[in-house]
Amino acid sequence: IEFRSDAEGQRVWVDGRDVTDALRSPEVSDGASIVSVYPGVREAMVAIQRALGAQGGVVMEGRDIGTVVFPDAEVKIFLDASLEERARRRHRELQARGLNVDLDAVRRAEEERDRRDRTRMHSPLQRAPGAVIIDTTQMPPDDVIERIVQLALRAKNA
Repeated sequence: IEFRSDAEGQRVWVDGRDVTDALRSPEVSDGASIVSVYPGVREAMVAIQRALGAQGGVVMEGRDIGTVVFPDAEVKIFLDASLEERARRRHRELQARGLNVDLDAVRRAEEERDRRDRTRMHSPLQRAPGAVIIDTTQMPPDDVIERIVQLALRAKNA
């Protein structure tokens, strides 16, 4: 696994192939939520994520990063938004990639993923103790980024 930066941001490469877009596909998103109920899958993924983060200076996102993978992280942020807003954002993202999807279907998929992730036995979705909660429902992306950068700088300078 390799991470490379380009003009669009960071890209993920596996065995010499750029898999960034595939990782954001509805199939992978749904599949990750479905297989994450299996303890063996979670244990393997947590081990890989911790190995990637061992070098320090890492920013990771995920539904259990602050609770399971890095519970002692210097900065923990819980990004939240209403179901409707998350569905709209995901719908726009998928349309921008040329996928013709129904907004109601996207909302139902988001709702089902939330239900699965909150009720799974291992590593359920929950806010990490000490995490700063940012409700992004009404926030433009630049404001969210600015808030996160402020939190990171404050932690770095503490």
